[in-house]
Amino acid sequence: MAPAPKFQEEYSAKLPALALLSTLGWRFLPPSEALALRGGKQSAVVLDTLLRAELKKRRFTFEGQEHSLSDQAINTLVSHVTHPDFVSGLRDANDKMTTHLLFGIAITEFINGHKANPTIALIDWQNPENNSFTFTEEFSVLRTDLTQTRRPDIVCFVNGIPLAVIEAKRPDGQPGKGPTVEAGISQSIRNQNKDEIPQLFAYSQLLLSINGHDGRYGTCGTPKKFWASWKEEDIPESRIEALKNTPLSSAQKDVLFVDRKPPARIWFEDWASRPLHVSGQDRLLIGLLSPQRLLDMTRYFTLVDRKAGKIVARYQQVFGIKRLLERIKSRRSDGGREGGVVWHTTGSGKSFTMVFLSRALILDDDLKQCRIIVVTDRKDLERQLSTTFSTGGELADKKDKEEALATSGRRLAQQIGHGQERIIFSLINKFHTATGYPECHNDSADIIVLVDEGHRSQGGENHARMKHALPNAAFIAFTGTPLLKGSETTSRFGKIIHSYTMQQAVSDGTVTPLLYEERKPDLNVNDEAIDAWFERITQGLTEEQVTDLKKRFARANQVYKADDRIRLIAMDLATHFDNNIDKDLNADFSHLRQFRVIS
Repeated sequence: MAPAPKFQEEYSAKLPALALLSTLGWRFLPPSEALALRGGKQSAVVLDTLLRAELKKRRFTFEGQEHSLSDQAINTLVSHVTHPDFVSGLRDANDKMTTHLLFGIAITEFINGHKANPTIALIDWQNPENNSFTFTEEFSVLRTDLTQTRRPDIVCFVNGIPLAVIEAKRPDGQPGKGPTVEAGISQSIRNQNKDEIPQLFAYSQLLLSINGHDGRYGTCGTPKKFWASWKEEDIPESRIEALKNTPLSSAQKDVLFVDRKPPARIWFEDWASRPLHVSGQDRLLIGLLSPQRLLDMTRYFTLVDRKAGKIVARYQQVFGIKRLLERIKSRRSDGGREGGVVWHTTGSGKSFTMVFLSRALILDDDLKQCRIIVVTDRKDLERQLSTTFSTGGELADKKDKEEALATSGRRLAQQIGHGQERIIFSLINKFHTATGYPECHNDSADIIVLVDEGHRSQGGENHARMKHALPNAAFIAFTGTPLLKGSETTSRFGKIIHSYTMQQAVSDGTVTPLLYEERKPDLNVNDEAIDAWFERITQGLTEEQVTDLKKRFARANQVYKADDRIRLIAMDLATHFDNNIDKDLNADFSHLRQFRVIS
């Protein structure tokens, strides 16, 4: 007989999560041990003892020889890590700490009287097995007002640094409190307030809210509406099921239940002995907190935008970029790089996908030497993308942004042939002029051309000129417009590398569904009515003038613009919205060609 379901968060969400994290390779620390590793201080959030142990393994090279870190250097590094700078607030503190995590911290050492200035990595990104992955539960942290504590349900540490925080809720909710995943998100957001426990979130890269069935994720500062679901594309379902049903060892269970009463372990043993079905919570944990995946998400798929704040990639961006990197690394028979099409529907974050790709190229040892040319067909899109790259940190300052813009055909030719800019922005039509200059040619295969709205006007003569100037570059077209099989876009750029459709976006809640109601008014020309009307208003005109005027007025587009017809269409729209749409609607009207907004 199956055990009776328990809806408390301890049984429905937290214990299954703790068990799965153990299976994924994380080592569980009972709360008492985690407290001891941070010196018994609830105000501290870094496991100081673990961090020091990892730093003692670090080596640096000086004058051809490897050296370990001195105690003074380790103290300096620990001090940098354990004292985040909150002068400008949590977002800035998290940004600075993330920079330390990604690129290390420079220190000063003296070797035989000679000064050395190595940069020491806090995390070994290339070799995940060289890091420690630990997690704990009920992690009590003293609030900044020093009066109370908050206790996040689960905290995951890499080398003693808290990179992920999880809130676990019961699946059934409670009266008046709404969906439980949303409750966990609200709690996580609250805990980031300056009078709460912001010190914990100065390090966090991923924040999760789970309820046993489902879950969503965000990062430091993510507004509630942008917390996202996760759908796995790389790990086979069979592997996910196997992980879910992998039994814990006796040692793992002993440490997991050391502070729990016997009935809890009895329930768990009975629950774990049966075939377990995979839930959305399981997919979220496996997809984001497998040790390698957490490192990848931290290193490649988070960025700080000066306007939008810290951003973590959604699943379609993660897997789209993975497929892009694989494609760009492949070569054609002539040595040039392969390209293709990224078809991500409107509203799915294509601009940030480009920025994430730019970041990933720098951090990939095989592609870090590549330059990027971003091509658009409209000035406003060029301005939008250059601003996104700038605020996203891929252009260091205003000067970098100005130097990246191809302001003329001659400028573009110089940038292509002799420039050193890592990122260039250009309108497609500038290639028409640029290719007239002899320097507008570059045979390098280390050039990635990102073509925005590749379905639209990126073909014809200008497209041919662009490819002639950059014969070995990888051309990647981004589009949100549905593509038909054998479309012109894929014939120009190559196969579809990754897709994220409107149906997927609607299912994920990323965009709202587009609802269409056909309203088909009679557009035929009524000759008799027009003749009768003309007879009244053309009295006094010659027969030739009347005939000419009737012909011109009876053309379809003239009928569509007739005042009475516009008035009837406007009345129909107004009646529809008045009867069916919320009075607080805030929206734009779309129009075709010469029609304007009707208000």
